[in-house]
Amino acid sequence: MTALSSIAMSAYTDLVRLLKDDSMSEITGKPMLKQRGAKAYWYAARRVGSQMRFIYLGEDSDEMRARIDRIEELRATAKARQTERSRLVRLLRAESMTPTDRATGSILSAMANAGTFRLGGTIVGTHAFRLYEGELGLRLPLGEVANTGDIDIAQFRKLSLALNDQVDPDLTEVFTSLKFDPLPSIDNGQTWRWSQGGSGQLVEFLTPAFGVETIRDLPALGVKAQALNYLNYLIAEPIHAAALYRSGVLVQIPRPERFALHKLIVADRRRDGEGRLKAAKDRAQAAFLINALAEDRPDDLSLAYSAAMDVGPRWRERIQNTLKRMPETNEVLDGL
Repeated sequence: MTALSSIAMSAYTDLVRLLKDDSMSEITGKPMLKQRGAKAYWYAARRVGSQMRFIYLGEDSDEMRARIDRIEELRATAKARQTERSRLVRLLRAESMTPTDRATGSILSAMANAGTFRLGGTIVGTHAFRLYEGELGLRLPLGEVANTGDIDIAQFRKLSLALNDQVDPDLTEVFTSLKFDPLPSIDNGQTWRWSQGGSGQLVEFLTPAFGVETIRDLPALGVKAQALNYLNYLIAEPIHAAALYRSGVLVQIPRPERFALHKLIVADRRRDGEGRLKAAKDRAQAAFLINALAEDRPDDLSLAYSAAMDVGPRWRERIQNTLKRMPETNEVLDGL
């Protein structure tokens, strides 16, 4: 494994921080705290015509409160911050950090501007894997393991229902403007995937299932999604990341340790044909992340491993089935 330079790691951390500052400064309205059970959430309230609209900002935390306290300052310094973000992106490119290609970057930027990631949308799959380069400070492996044309976005349906906020503009409008066509399911005619003519990009939406894997609504994102088992583990407690496109795009991705363990599970679910190739890719990504995390974040990896194994016998069986084909990775996990 090849580590990024300390200059690159510092620049990446600064870029994520500035993007978070920008996400707050772009919101208009008065911040207010809403309590829901044991947790509290920040919203910005502003009048739209004769009605009040409540724009979701995020869960209450010390970091969020600090930005709320500085919101006027953040709004006043937005232009200077964009200049600095552009400089950091140029620096990271010069340090050979993997940039986001134009087609993917334009899609992520449009979805971010609409509020997809602010409202809990989380990038999963290989595009999330590619974004761990900055988070872990390690260069990605070359070849098929990091290549993809698909953008997978997941969100908890309960969160989507509870937020009482929605993307603006509607994602169907966003996709139409980017020359995407809906791909209705052959089975039921419902659309949870879009394909972009020319680039071959595919965007699909997912949500956790707890039993039957069917199509569900995600009201906050204004789309339907394919429900999948085991996905709840993957997208719990996601983190922010910066995509290197233009002056940076703030997105949300799974925690790397959860991503790695989830790949062990889904690799065992793959079937013949194309599934075998995807399973091999799953195992390669899991091996890379597990080796990296065992070196730099062993406690995080150990906790995630224990959490997955403790869910139940079916989870343990899938993980163990995959690890039988990965003796070196199995040894790393046993040594935690």
